[in-house]
Amino acid sequence: MTCDMIVLDYQSRNPIYLQIMEQIERYIALGILKEQDALPSIRELASYLGINPNTVKKAYTELENKNMIVSISTKGCFISDQGKKAKNEKIDKIYQELKRNLEELLQLGVSEEKIKNTISSFLK
Repeated sequence: MTCDMIVLDYQSRNPIYLQIMEQIERYIALGILKEQDALPSIRELASYLGINPNTVKKAYTELENKNMIVSISTKGCFISDQGKKAKNEKIDKIYQELKRNLEELLQLGVSEEKIKNTISSFLK
């Protein structure tokens, strides 16, 4: 991964560390970042982005807590072999939440046809 893959939106309400995390997670989900790919060092990415190294450290720590990356002392941070598993768990969680929301819509009296049409329009 290169530093220029991370683009910050300073107008966003999302904290910078979260923007970094979301972009790295997206690259893993898309298969752009693969198992054992190296991430830029904390200092290198912070310098490139013009931000405090503690912000990058927080993003990397959170990603490590989610088993998306692994930190190897004196070597750096790498995409974890658990990244795909963590991604699949996140997808399952989203599907469960979607199911709960669909059930709630049905309980509120929204027709299946209306739900299907709305979902279909979102996917276009």
